Amino acid sequence: MTAIFNPTGLAQAPPLPRPAPTPAPAPAPAPVSAAGPVGPVLELPGPSATALVPVTQAGRPVGAFVLSRGRVRYRPVVDPDQLVAAAVGAFAVAALTTAVAVVARRRPPAIGAVTMGPGGWVSLRGARVPALRPDRRPWWARLLRARRLVVDR
Repeated sequence: MTAIFNPTGLAQAPPLPRPAPTPAPAPAPAPVSAAGPVGPVLELPGPSATALVPVTQAGRPVGAFVLSRGRVRYRPVVDPDQLVAAAVGAFAVAALTTAVAVVARRRPPAIGAVTMGPGGWVSLRGARVPALRPDRRPWWARLLRARRLVVDR
């Protein structure tokens, strides 16, 4: 980034010339033109010599190079539109993740509606049928529907 201010390749940029003090106010800085990505060098008032070079892209400011005390730093401009879009996107992802987690944790009830019939009997609507006991008979005994004479326990 120092190549913009120092094309000679030296480690430090040459010091900025200080303008002669004038009693008249300084003219307003020139507006940044959309023709080039780097604007004109603007000198900032103050005790130390500081220069500012705005950087634009498609007519919008994206940052600035700041030359102060022989150092060049790039300062990006925070775009509020991108900041709001990122916050809305993060909120949408968090809400979607929470909704999926809530739906995934919800379990259906083990028994549906429990009602009392007119004769005093209990109706368990939606109850699951219990699992069958494994049938350990050979295939031919199942085919013939044969049962053992001794009770299995």
